[in-house]
Amino acid sequence: MKVLVTGGAGYIGSIVTAELIAQGDHVVVFDNLSQGHRAAVHPEAAFIHADLADRAALRAAFDTHQVDAVMHFASNTLVGESMAQPFLYLGNNVTNGLNLLQETVAHNVHRFILSSTANLFDKPERMPISEKERIVPGSPYGESKYILERMLHWLDRVSGLRYAALRYFNAAGAAPGGERGEDHSPETHLIPLVLQVALNQREHVTIFGDDYETRDGTCVRDYIHVIDLAQAHILALRALDEGSRTYNLGNGQGFTVRGVIDTCREVTGHSIPAVIGPRRPGDPADLVASSDRIREELGWSPRYPSLRTIVEHAWEWHRTHPHGYGD
Repeated sequence: MKVLVTGGAGYIGSIVTAELIAQGDHVVVFDNLSQGHRAAVHPEAAFIHADLADRAALRAAFDTHQVDAVMHFASNTLVGESMAQPFLYLGNNVTNGLNLLQETVAHNVHRFILSSTANLFDKPERMPISEKERIVPGSPYGESKYILERMLHWLDRVSGLRYAALRYFNAAGAAPGGERGEDHSPETHLIPLVLQVALNQREHVTIFGDDYETRDGTCVRDYIHVIDLAQAHILALRALDEGSRTYNLGNGQGFTVRGVIDTCREVTGHSIPAVIGPRRPGDPADLVASSDRIREELGWSPRYPSLRTIVEHAWEWHRTHPHGYGD
């Protein structure tokens, strides 16, 4: 296929692009580089430096490249920022997504993959979280993704646009070999923050609360290797001829914050000082997604479920690229 990947210069999008190309697909990356990096884009991918708010540029991309499918990663993604700047998310994420969907339908493209979020489930009643869990978005960011999911639902019904919405919490790790990995500014994800301590780029890591009802008192979170995440997106793309679908994606196990830090200490050989801070408002004790449905329907299984492997791959990237793609 020829696949248009929005946000293909970002962390997950660039690795999905590389995996698609490795499988023989042709990729067109559409990215404004506000969060992504030109150096992250696979050299065999066509690259368009443009914004989804620019309908003319978007239309030209479809006209020129005649794509068969769209994978949509481009968005603002910070939960905390969305609480402080809701219009950035309820506005830009939704409007830009609508622009993309309108051009997708107008150009008779019938395959669409949405990078969604498990932030749709603010206070889940059951753990791990399945697709049957009631949807209560936990932030304007989560709400923006849910609005796009609902748009896709209706476009499937009225225009035949087949889609897959993939919901997950924490992508982690890097491409084996250290060619591509995380490079965010500012960095908000736990594993890169911990590894920055090992690189002497920060003095310590903060644990926000150690009095939760978990096995060591710290929050439990789901971490899924970015390569496993990429493969899930590609499997879902291949399955769209059989109809639209929604999947929650998880590792199958949860890891505590303290456990992540301890694993980083083992992998890096650095003491990594940790400071206990107060709980952050709204942080639940336990968040783990179930991936039973995608396992059963598509045969997906994580290749790298081990936290140690996830950290080892992340460390290889950060150790060899201490300043990210600036190196």
